[in-house]
Amino acid sequence: MANTTYKELLEAGVHFGHLTRKWDPKMAPYIFMEKNGIHIIDLNKTLVSLDEAISAIKQIAKSGRKILFVATKKQAQDIVAEEAKRLKMPYVTDRWLGGMLTNFQTVRKSLKKMSTIDKMVKENTAYAAMAKRERLMLSREREKLDRVLGGIADLSRLPAALFIVDVKRESIAIKEAQKLNLPVFAIVDTNSNPELVDFPIPANDDASKSIALITSLIGKAIEEGLSERKVDKDESEKKRSEEEGIQEKIEAE
Repeated sequence: MANTTYKELLEAGVHFGHLTRKWDPKMAPYIFMEKNGIHIIDLNKTLVSLDEAISAIKQIAKSGRKILFVATKKQAQDIVAEEAKRLKMPYVTDRWLGGMLTNFQTVRKSLKKMSTIDKMVKENTAYAAMAKRERLMLSREREKLDRVLGGIADLSRLPAALFIVDVKRESIAIKEAQKLNLPVFAIVDTNSNPELVDFPIPANDDASKSIALITSLIGKAIEEGLSERKVDKDESEKKRSEEEGIQEKIEAE
C-alpha cells in the first residue's frame, strides 16, 4: 500500500540511524546492520511499518476526525507545517505547550483570547483608543499566541490521533496522548523506544529528505481517506435525495 519503494527510501537516506553507542535496544528488530559506527535501519521493516501506519491513518481521516502533526525540531518544522496546512490539519511546530491535550479546555481559552484580539484589531474601536504602548504589548501577545497555538487555532475538540517526528524530542506530547488513549504514529530512529507509540515507522528522523518522504506518504494516506469520505458522503446524499423524490411521487399519486 505504501506508495514508495525500497530504492526511494534508500535515496532519501531513511536507512541511516544514529551512532551505535546511542541506540535504544528496543529498536533491535528494526536494525539491519552496523556500519562505520552507525546503525543501519532495515528498510524492508520500514516498508511493512509504513503499510500498517498508512492503512490505519487513512481510516482515521476517513472518519472525519483531525490528526495532529507534531514536529518541533528545526529540520522538520517547515516540512510538517506545510503538509498539515495542505491537508487542513492542525499542527505544532514551535514548541509543545504542556497540557495542550490533557488540559485542552485551558488551551481553548488561549485560542479564544487570540480570536478576541483579532476581532478588536479588525473592528478598530477599542484598539484605536489604546495607548501606543498598550497596542504594542497586545500585538506582542498576539504574536506569541500565534507562534505557539496558531497551528491549532481551528481545533475545536481533541484530535483523533497524532503524527510525530522524533519520539525522544516529543516525549511530552506522547505521554499526553497515552493518557487520553489517542493513537500515535511516529518516525522512530535507532535512539528511540518504538514501544512508546502505536505505529512506529523506523526511519531517519534527522535528515530533511527522510522526514519529507515519510511525511508526504502519511499526507497522501490522509488525503485518500478524506477523498473516500467525500465520495461516500456524496453517494449517501444522492441516495437520500432519490428516496425523498420517490416518496414525494408516491404521496402525489
